[in-house]
Amino acid sequence: MSILIVNGVMVNEGAACEQDIYIEHGRIKTIAADLQSLQADEIIDAKGKYVLPGMIDDQVHFREPGLSHKGGLHTESRAAIAGGITSFFDMPNVKPPTVSLQALEEKFQFAQGKCAANYAFYLGATNDNADELSRLEPGVTCGIKIFMGASTGNMLVDKDEVLEDIFEHAQTVVVTHCEDTPTIKNNELAAKEKYGEDIPIEQHPYIRSEEACYLSSQKAVGLAKKYGTRLHVLHLTTAKELEFFKAGDINSKQITVEACAHHLFFSEDDYSQRGAFIKCNPAIKRQTDRDALVQAVSQGQIDIVATDHAPHTLAEKTGTYLKTAAGMPLVQYALPSLLELVHDDKLSIEQLVNVTSHNVVQRFGILGRGYLREGYWADVAIVDMHATTTDTPERVLYKCGWSPFDGIQFRSQIATTIVNGHQVYAAGEILTQQNYGERLEFSSD
Repeated sequence: MSILIVNGVMVNEGAACEQDIYIEHGRIKTIAADLQSLQADEIIDAKGKYVLPGMIDDQVHFREPGLSHKGGLHTESRAAIAGGITSFFDMPNVKPPTVSLQALEEKFQFAQGKCAANYAFYLGATNDNADELSRLEPGVTCGIKIFMGASTGNMLVDKDEVLEDIFEHAQTVVVTHCEDTPTIKNNELAAKEKYGEDIPIEQHPYIRSEEACYLSSQKAVGLAKKYGTRLHVLHLTTAKELEFFKAGDINSKQITVEACAHHLFFSEDDYSQRGAFIKCNPAIKRQTDRDALVQAVSQGQIDIVATDHAPHTLAEKTGTYLKTAAGMPLVQYALPSLLELVHDDKLSIEQLVNVTSHNVVQRFGILGRGYLREGYWADVAIVDMHATTTDTPERVLYKCGWSPFDGIQFRSQIATTIVNGHQVYAAGEILTQQNYGERLEFSSD
């Protein structure tokens, strides 16, 4: 299969210019100003559109194995390609949890043929598997995930001696969910004393508070500095935590940080309308926090933007505050939501490509992807900035059947998605039942 993309504005490595792209045998063969004389099996006219490297989402919960009533590798990865996401890293809090090298390899075997996008899986930390984590060698997968806040099952790591051991001996990137559990529990107890069991959803950012996030991020950064660990802090939510992270080129950083699409779009003002459908951990916080995060992305202080896609059934999102699950499905509309920042001149399209593709490659050492380069795998998202997209229930591709962006009209549209040289999504439709996603490869350096 060969594909020729013509007349588009290619956005890559800090520049946007009109270039044609010829794809053959799954890879980009030629990039040049005028390739229209070439013959191809498919020709895509991208006139008036941006041609981007597909988004690489370094944080999703696709719920398999063991939690397939919420979602699955097949359903959620199909939603991802509809959103211009061509690769993803899945989290370990599944059933059974991915907390041993054997479980990691079994998950890779389980995923073969199930994913519409390219995939990798984190190895998860517990209070009693530090020795197993230390044996994860560079090049095997994306890294080690530590929940330094409340989590599913036994995956909360809250023993200082265990954290010290992991940070000292990890051979790969360590990624952390940073929230301080004792602070959260104290805040929840105070809310129960005030409101009883019917705590208002608007209290969520004060229960999962700024202080809880700050204390945990402070601990993670301190450990990384102590041991020289390559640390990536996930889903930052507060302006206060930004003091731990510096602006600059990602290749010069030992410690990096990310924000998530929903924390750059929603604020606590949205709880009154969307309720538990935007309940997530860490919580969506103040407008001032959101504005500070957006500015930090634009200044290179926040290095990566991801989703933390975490679907739950409608039943699990319905009820009183304490009973509703935290997490939301995001991959289908994350990139359109981020393109709103480009429309509002808060980010350039080149900056958006950096934080959704290039920087993910640099932080995790992904091989052959994340750039539009000759010889690289052809993972491409073509974006129309002049067409709108409205999130409606009929369009939702998640297994859970709902979206936190319900009813919102975005000023952009994902026109086409290409994975490994195959056009898999176009004009609002998934084009194939075949799954072309492959296991991601990583540098062993």
